[in-house]
Amino acid sequence: MLNENKSKKILLLYALIGLGFFIFLSVMLVTVLKSRNLPSLYTDDTSKAARGSIVSADGFHIAITKKLYKIVVNNNYIDPEKEELFIQLFSIYSGMDAKEVKERLKEKKGVVVLSYSMPEKEAQYLKNLAKELRKYKVFVEKKDRRTGIKMVQGLSVIESGESREYPYGKLLTPIIGYTHKQEDNGYTRITGVKGLEKRFDEELSARQDGSSIGPRDVNSYIILNRDSFTKPNIDGLDIKLTIPVAFQIKIENMCDQMRKELGAEQVMITVMNSQNGKVLTLATSNRFFPKDIKKSDYAYLNSGIIEYSFEPGSVIKVITMALLLDKNLVNPYDMVNGYHGKYTIGKKTITDEHPFDRLSAEDVIVHSSNIGIAQLAQKLSGVEFYEGLYKFGFSQKSTNDFIYEKTGSLPNSNKLDNEIYKATCSYGYGMAANLMQLVRAYSAFNNNGKIIYPQIAGSYVDSFNRESVIRNDEQVQVIKSATAAKMQKILIKTVNEGTGVKARTEGLVIGGKTGTAHIAEDGSYVNKYNTAFIGFANDETKKYTIGVITVQPTSSQFAAQTSVPVFKKAIDIMIEDGYLTPTKSDTNATKESVALSADVLEELEKKH
Repeated sequence: MLNENKSKKILLLYALIGLGFFIFLSVMLVTVLKSRNLPSLYTDDTSKAARGSIVSADGFHIAITKKLYKIVVNNNYIDPEKEELFIQLFSIYSGMDAKEVKERLKEKKGVVVLSYSMPEKEAQYLKNLAKELRKYKVFVEKKDRRTGIKMVQGLSVIESGESREYPYGKLLTPIIGYTHKQEDNGYTRITGVKGLEKRFDEELSARQDGSSIGPRDVNSYIILNRDSFTKPNIDGLDIKLTIPVAFQIKIENMCDQMRKELGAEQVMITVMNSQNGKVLTLATSNRFFPKDIKKSDYAYLNSGIIEYSFEPGSVIKVITMALLLDKNLVNPYDMVNGYHGKYTIGKKTITDEHPFDRLSAEDVIVHSSNIGIAQLAQKLSGVEFYEGLYKFGFSQKSTNDFIYEKTGSLPNSNKLDNEIYKATCSYGYGMAANLMQLVRAYSAFNNNGKIIYPQIAGSYVDSFNRESVIRNDEQVQVIKSATAAKMQKILIKTVNEGTGVKARTEGLVIGGKTGTAHIAEDGSYVNKYNTAFIGFANDETKKYTIGVITVQPTSSQFAAQTSVPVFKKAIDIMIEDGYLTPTKSDTNATKESVALSADVLEELEKKH
C-alpha cells in the first residue's frame, strides 16, 4: 500500500513536470511564430537636394534657396520635472520666444508641432540639442500602448521644404523673375514662373536627393562605417550672370531718379559688350519684391526690356541707311531735298521738326530727317528692305537667355513695296521692336558689321564649385565691315553735331541715334510718346553698345531731352566704376564740334 502511494506521487510529479515542459514549449512556439515589433538594428536618413542660386558676376548671391524644417515633439515623453529646462533650451537654440513654446506644448497632449518653417541654421542647432536632451534624460522612457515596447520619443527635426530668398530685394527684377511653391510628396519645392528663374528652371532644379542607411546606435542615430551606404544629394546648378551687383545697383538708382525727373512711366537701359555680347546691366525703374508681390506690382512682372514691344521711331533710320550704304544705293555725301519740312507721298504728308532745304545723306541721320530717309528708302525694293530688317534681328528673338519675349513685327515685303509703307517704316513706324532687339541690331556698328546675341547667363557652377562657361551663339555678319565703319562715323557725328549732343564725353568715342515715336492706342495715335537713344561708347580697349528707352515722359517729347541724358548718366557711372577709361586727349570730338559756340550747342540740344 505504501509503495503504491509512493508510485502515484512520483507519477504525479512527472506529470506536473511534463505539463510545465509542455507549457514552456508552447510559449516558446507562440513567441517564435508571433509577429513582433522589434526595433530594427538598422536605420536610414534622407536629405533633400536644394535649388541652385543665381549669382552675380562679382560673386553676390541674388537668389538663394533656404531649407525649411518642421520641429516636432511628443510632450508625453518630456519629464515633468525637466519641462521648464526643455522650454528654455529650445527657446535659446531655436530663437523662438519661451512663452510661445510653452503655449504650444499646452495645446494638446501627444505630438506637437513647435514650428513648420524653422530655418536651416537653427534646425542644425536643434539637431544637436536633441542629442543632448536624450543624454541628460529630459525625455523619459514609456511603454508603447500598441506594441508594449518601452521606448523614448525625443525632439524630431524634419525637412519640410525650401524657400526662395532674394537678399537684395528688388535688385534685377523683373529680369530675375520670381517663383512659386509646389508640393512634392509633402515636401515644398520651388519652381520658376518668370524671368531667369523660369528660363533656367531645369538647370536650377535639384538633381538628386541624398540618403544614408546603416547600423544604428542606442539613440537611433546612424553609425557611418563600412556597413553603411551613403548617396550624396546633388543640388541644382548655380547660374552665374554677366551682370555685377555694384554696377547694377547704381544704374537702377539712376533709372529711379530719371523716371521722377522726366515724369515717365518707365525708364529702361541695357549696356552690352559689343565684342562678346556679355550684358553689363539690364535695368528698369519699375521693379518689385519677388517675396512680396502686390497687386500694384502686376504691371511690372513682365520684363519691359524684352516684353515691351513698340514702334521704335527714328532709331530705325540708322538701319535703313546701313542697308542703303551696304548695297551701294546711296553715298554718304549724296544730297537730298528737304522740301522745307513738308513732303507728300501719295496721300501722306511727311514733316520734319526742323525744316531743311538740302542736306547730305549722312546729315539725314545726323539731324534726323524723316523727309530725307523716306526719299532714300525708295531705292530699296520691298524684298530688300524686309530681308535687311529681318537679317538685323527684327521680329526674331534677341537672346536665348529669356522666354516670353515679344519679338515685334515687320510689314511683309509686299507692303514694303508700297512707297508709303516703305517711307514710314524707314523712320520706325508700322513695325514693332523691343529694346534688346535694338541693342543687338546696333552692335553691328560697333563690331565690324556683325550682330551678337546679348548674353546674361555667363556660366553654370556645380556643387563642387566647378564652372562651365556658356558659349554665346555665333555672330552674324549683317553688313560689310566697311559699311559698319561708315555708319559708326555717322553716329559719332550725330553725337558731336546732331541730336545726340548731350551724350558727348571727353576722351571717349561716343555715337548714337535718337528716336521719338507716337504711341498708338485703340488703333489711332494719341498725344503720348516713347523716346529712345541707341548707340555705343568706346575707350581705347573696350566697346559697349547701349540702349535707353523712356516710356511716356511728360517733361519733354524729345529723346534729346529724355533718353540722351539717361545714356550720359550711365556713361558717367561706367567711367566712375572703371568700365570705361577716357583718354587725356579728346578722341571723340572733331575740330568743328570743338569750335561750336555755346549758342549753337543750345540750339542743337533742342532737336529731337
